[in-house]
Order: sequence, then structure tokens, then C-alpha cells
Amino acid sequence: MKHLAAYLLLGLGGNTEPSADDIKGVLSSVGIDADEERLDKLIDELKGKDLQELIAEGSTKLASVPSGGSGGGSAAAPAAAGGTAAAAEEEKPAEKEEEKEESDEDMGFGLFD
Repeated sequence: MKHLAAYLLLGLGGNTEPSADDIKGVLSSVGIDADEERLDKLIDELKGKDLQELIAEGSTKLASVPSGGSGGGSAAAPAAAGGTAAAAEEEKPAEKEEEKEESDEDMGFGLFD
């Protein structure tokens, strides 16, 4: 992923066909070593291809991937949570008291004062 991210950054910067040295330069600027084998494979796979077309193609593929559950599962959760609503309301005042105690602890002093 780091190699692809560097490739895309270079593409956004105007370099339509980044070389291995270009990608190594981007990665080394943030202290990351490039993996030669993966870098060569990435460059071979993307050679001569338009980044915008690849992104558009990938977006259409992602659109067909199901993400999320069905509507039936979420309807059961509120019904089950209804019985615990009273218990949750009882706990809320206790949480507010704890927050007051925590805020009193620092009493206006900073860590390095």
C-alpha cells in the first residue's frame, strides 16, 4: 500500500509515469524503505495505464461489493435495547458526578507549572 500511495501522490503532483526512483524518493522522505520486489511489480502492473481510469474502474468494482447488513437485523436491536433504557438512565447521573470529580483534580494547574 505504501508503494501505491507514493505512486498516487506522484500522479497527483503531475508525474504521469513515476519511476522506481521517484517512488523511493517519496518513501525515503518520510523514513520508509522501499521493497524492491513489490515496487517493481507495482510499476509493471501500472505501466502505460491512466490513473484516473484505474480509479474510476476501481470505484465501480467497489460499488458492487456489499457493505453493511440487512435492514432486518437493525430492527431487532432497538426492541432489545428498550428494556435496558431505564438502567442506562440510572447510570447517567453517576457518570456526571464522576466527570465533576475528574475536573476538580487538576484545579487549574498545568502539567509543567
